[in-house]
Amino acid sequence: MRADRLLSLLLLLQQAKNRKLTAEDLAGRLQVSARTIYRDLDALSAAGVPVYAHRGPGGGIVLMEGWQTNLTGLTQAEVQALAAVTAPGALADIGLSAALQSGLIKLAAGLPGVQRSAAEHARQRLHVDASGWFQGREVVPHLDLLREAVFQDRKVWLAYRDFDGAESERVVAPYGLVIKADRWYLVAGAERGPTVFRGARVSGARLLEEGFARPEGFDLPIFWKAWCQRFAERRASYVVTLRVTEEGEEALKNVRPRGEHARWGQVGRGRRGARTVTVDFERESIAASQIVGLGRGVEVVEPAALRARLEAIAADLRAIYGARGAARAAPRERGRAHAVVTGAGCPPGTSRSPGPPRPRSRGRRRTSRGRASRVCSSRR
Repeated sequence: MRADRLLSLLLLLQQAKNRKLTAEDLAGRLQVSARTIYRDLDALSAAGVPVYAHRGPGGGIVLMEGWQTNLTGLTQAEVQALAAVTAPGALADIGLSAALQSGLIKLAAGLPGVQRSAAEHARQRLHVDASGWFQGREVVPHLDLLREAVFQDRKVWLAYRDFDGAESERVVAPYGLVIKADRWYLVAGAERGPTVFRGARVSGARLLEEGFARPEGFDLPIFWKAWCQRFAERRASYVVTLRVTEEGEEALKNVRPRGEHARWGQVGRGRRGARTVTVDFERESIAASQIVGLGRGVEVVEPAALRARLEAIAADLRAIYGARGAARAAPRERGRAHAVVTGAGCPPGTSRSPGPPRPRSRGRRRTSRGRASRVCSSRR
C-alpha cells in the first residue's frame, strides 16, 4: 500500500539524519522504481514534510535538520513479522542472543493492547528455525576478538589458511561480520580492497592498538550482496563429463544443487538408458569426493586425470576390502577362534573343562579335535 511505503520512506530519511540518500538507494530498499520515489517525495512535501532534494555530484535527498516524526505505528503484517523473529544461534556466538530477546520484549511492551494480542497470536502460529539438519556450526575460535575489533574500528593481525591449506599473515581493517548459512565471514579492508575471510579459517588473530577510518559510503549489506554475486559468477571451474544411468542420476542429485537437475533432463538417453551430462564441481578434490560414493551408475568420461584418481582410490579400497584384504584378515579371525576353543584367555572365575569324550587317534599324536573340545566353564 502507498501509505505504508510513504511511512517507510519518511522513516528511512529520518534514520539517515543529515546523510543524503539518492533516489536509487531509496528505490532499492523499498523495491520500487526511482520515478516512484520522486512521486512519493512530492506527496510528502505536499503533506508538510520538509524534505529537500539536492542535485549534482554529492547530492541527494534529506530532511530538514532537526525535524522528525513520531509516526511509528506498525501494520498488522509488520506485527506478524516481528513476532516471528527469533534469536538465531549465530547471535549466541557473539553474545547478542539475550539482547535481541530483551529488545523484542521491550518492543512488544510498547505496542497498543490490540497489537500485543496480535503479536502473541502470530508467535504461536509461525516459528522460524534457521538451524540445519545433522550439521554442526563451524568453530570460530577468534570470533570474540573479531567482534571487538569490528565494533571498535581497530586493525587486526590475522593468520589465515585458504581453501587449499596455504597459510598467510596480514594486517586488515575489519569492516563487519556476516553470518551466512551458519558460517561466519569477516569483511575487512586489505591491500587489494575489501576482502572476505571465512571465520573458521582464521588460525590466529591479535587486536592492534591502531585504528582505521571506514571508507565513506561503505554499506555492508550492499557490499555483501554484490560480493556473493561476483563469487557465484567467478568461482573456480572444474567441468566433468559423466555417463549416468537412471539410478546413478538419482544418486547424483543427492550431492548436487537442485538448480542443476533440470539441465540434465534436457539430454536424451541412449539405448541402455544412460545419458551423458556435464557437471562443474569447482575442483578435482570435490569431484572425487562426491563421485566415489555414487557407485557404478556414474562413470567419469573425462577428464582423464579424474579417472586416474578414482582408479587409484578404487585400488586402495580393493587392497583393504578385496580378496587379498580378506586373505590377510582370515589368519586373525582363525587366531581368535583358536583362542576361544582352546580356552586361552578364559575370564577370571572360569576354568577349562573337557567336553564330551572323543575317540583317540592311533599312536601317541593327539588331534586338534581333542584340544578343541575343551571350553571355558564357570567354577562352582
